[in-house]
Amino acid sequence: MTTRTTSQSSAAAPLLDLQALVVAVRRRRRLWCAMALLGLLVGAAVAVLLPTPPTAVTKVLVAHKEDQPNDPGTLIRTDVALLGTTRIAGEALKSLKSPEKPADFLRDYQGTGLTNNLLQIDVTGHSDAEAVARAKALAEAFVADHVRRMWEAAKTEAKALDDQRDRLRDELAQVNKAIGDRAPGSDPKDSASLESRFARRAELTSRIADFDQRAEEARTGTPQVIAGTQIVDAPRALPRSLAKAALTHAAVGLVLGLVLGLALAAVGVVVADRPVLRRDIAANLGASVIAELPRRSGRPWQRRRIRTARERLVVSLARTVRGSAEPVSLLELGCARSTSALALDLAGSLAPDGPVVVVDGLPGPQLAGRRRKPGGPSVVGGEPAAAGSHDERRFGVGSVAPGTAWTDLQYLGTRTVLVVRAGHGNAAWLHTVARQLADQQIAVLGVVLIDPDPRDRTDGTLWDGLQTALRGRSERPARQNGGGTSHAVQAVGEGRPRAQLQPMCAARVPDNDQEAR
Repeated sequence: MTTRTTSQSSAAAPLLDLQALVVAVRRRRRLWCAMALLGLLVGAAVAVLLPTPPTAVTKVLVAHKEDQPNDPGTLIRTDVALLGTTRIAGEALKSLKSPEKPADFLRDYQGTGLTNNLLQIDVTGHSDAEAVARAKALAEAFVADHVRRMWEAAKTEAKALDDQRDRLRDELAQVNKAIGDRAPGSDPKDSASLESRFARRAELTSRIADFDQRAEEARTGTPQVIAGTQIVDAPRALPRSLAKAALTHAAVGLVLGLVLGLALAAVGVVVADRPVLRRDIAANLGASVIAELPRRSGRPWQRRRIRTARERLVVSLARTVRGSAEPVSLLELGCARSTSALALDLAGSLAPDGPVVVVDGLPGPQLAGRRRKPGGPSVVGGEPAAAGSHDERRFGVGSVAPGTAWTDLQYLGTRTVLVVRAGHGNAAWLHTVARQLADQQIAVLGVVLIDPDPRDRTDGTLWDGLQTALRGRSERPARQNGGGTSHAVQAVGEGRPRAQLQPMCAARVPDNDQEAR
């Protein structure tokens, strides 16, 4: 039943969990906030260190003979492309008497088509006066080139029309001559041929008149196009403001840095595969989340609520330790300091019952390096843990981080509570921890989640299978030699109904104003 349900849930799991992705990216807000701040600073620095050069702008009205109301902007784009040629750049430099190369001058200006007939030219220079002079020379060179091209096109078209008219006139002269050479009183059979010549003469006369009119229109239309092409906005220098430029560059850098930071955070989350939701952590560890604690003390108005929830968790853990015939341990993953503080609070809660000894199995000096306070619990290492009085109450504190000596965890306790920081271990390592604890026959009572997401609304309780409800038993049957963990779980399932497994008291403390439970 459990295997079937797990397979179904695994098959129904989405390829990319958007909720987990959003939560994980939000938890990495330091990264994308730092990237956004870096982009803002870089943008402001660029505006200060690389100020905008002096720029002049002018606008030219460009008339085209082929202008149409439905023109999609092809003609003005052609004018922009012609503006960026070395011919026009060279003419402008020639009028300025500048030794600069036209190819180098092309990098200092650009054209923009505002409408189908309005062209804007932006030119930079070493000073405002130089930029204005360059813009004027460039606009005049473009207008002169455009007028020359229009004249040449009109002359070519008119000449072609005149040549066609002259050819038709020669043909008309031949037709007239053929009609005039016909002798009076000739054969009546030639009347049909005479009529065709008259018809041909009429056609040639009409076509000659048409070509005359088209040639005249070609010559008449060109002055209108030439007169319509002119500078409508005199070159002027654009005002420069360092504060405005810095603000603009900073805003652009902020947006780019934020986008880059979010992208890096999202890619890092997907690649790292670090579960942050209670649902995912419980599923990967195979144990339910019994309590949540923030990583830090929180804001001033939250500290009382956090302290109350912490005390409830300590009381619940103390009740579990007192009711267990087997040693209990706290095993941390990514939160050694929080686990050490929780262990000391637990020892203080157990102190009224008698001497308490904390077996320190942490790799660092979180517990062993502390100075013992008068009346406080004793902290011993893993080696002297075997020796001691039977009247002492012992519980161990260890780690399941990479590099853990798994066989030593049994000496800390055969029943454990995992203290895990959300988003610290990846899914593969959480699976490794669950598998290694099962191999060592260490029962997991539950998971205390450190630094949870305050907006996490997922359920961190596992309901499938009695083996996931180990936290609900105050005691488990004695081990059988060679029985293994599966026999112990089977004995629990046969001995007590699932409905009788009562969960351990849990405390849930989010970082927001949600009520602690």
